[in-house]
Amino acid sequence: MLTRDQVLEALGGLREPHYERGYVELNLIRDVMVRNQQVNLTVVLVQESEEERARLGKLIPSIIREIGGGDPHIRFRAITDIEREQLERQVRGGAGSQSASHARAAGPSRGSAHVISPLLDPGSGVHYIAVASGKGGVGKSTVTVNLAVALAREGKKVGIVDCDIYGFSIPDMMGIDSTPKLIDNRIHPVERMGVKVISMSFFVQDNAPVIWRGPMLGKMLRNFFAEVEWGDVEYILLDLPPGTGDVALDIHQMIPHSKELLVTTPHATAAFVAARAGTMALQTDHEILGVVENMAYYVCAHCGEKDYVYGRGGGAKLAAELHTELLAQLPLGAPDNHPSEPDYSPSVYKADSETGQMYAALAKRIIAKIESA
Repeated sequence: MLTRDQVLEALGGLREPHYERGYVELNLIRDVMVRNQQVNLTVVLVQESEEERARLGKLIPSIIREIGGGDPHIRFRAITDIEREQLERQVRGGAGSQSASHARAAGPSRGSAHVISPLLDPGSGVHYIAVASGKGGVGKSTVTVNLAVALAREGKKVGIVDCDIYGFSIPDMMGIDSTPKLIDNRIHPVERMGVKVISMSFFVQDNAPVIWRGPMLGKMLRNFFAEVEWGDVEYILLDLPPGTGDVALDIHQMIPHSKELLVTTPHATAAFVAARAGTMALQTDHEILGVVENMAYYVCAHCGEKDYVYGRGGGAKLAAELHTELLAQLPLGAPDNHPSEPDYSPSVYKADSETGQMYAALAKRIIAKIESA
């Protein structure tokens, strides 16, 4: 059975042309995961170079095949400014002269380039919940903000990272009209309803479109951890973009200890597509917390009868397919909030509302599942 250490040892001979040292020695081979002989890894490039991408794109698969692996999935991304500073200190201090095997045995130090932020260290005690869906329009972001607020109401210290770089919506949904503050060159997230929030929305002007390639997205996500002063947090919810694209894969590789919550509607097609996101989580060794079926039914305001406008059974079928639980079935609707209220938000349900109580029950179930593990 191929292991992560075997992969790193095999790649130890790859030289980084700028520093003329090994990629593994410089800790530029990241996020190595091996499952059923399939290798996934990230290569951090010190200098953007199509020639270097092409060279490594040929060499790495050849090396992996030699040690019994299949064709690997390789992600290339540019080094961040903070990582470059750390690498320069490492090289100047002679830290790069230690052998790769010694570095792996000792584990990443607090100041090493491998752990960009202490929050990303599995030993940090922070619980990460990636909220995912197979397609857009199922209410994934609504579930994210309401679950985050429900966790905060349970006394938990909570943050949200709006990872939907192209379709950011979290600040607007929570009624946030301020921006993060820069204090001592550290970004301090905006806090609302007891939840700390960081989003691409804070860094674009006039709702301008974001036109970025994959490596830039990965860099921005890492900066959300490396350059943001989160303070004391216990839970961080990651609002993923729909589907199984670059950002979702970056998150899975960046935070391999995160757990996943899948959101779907009862419609068979939505559940079928959501299964892909769940399968991706399983293939990258992520635990699936469960399934939330949103828009499960509509309650008539006059007679109180339930109308299953999107059909029935999609959430339960998805949970059964992924061998997990159906944690909640939430109704179709919108909060009865008014802009004149002091704590107004367009999308967060009040704690004493029927749907707000459902989110409270969901939060308690998730706390029990995570903290009893």
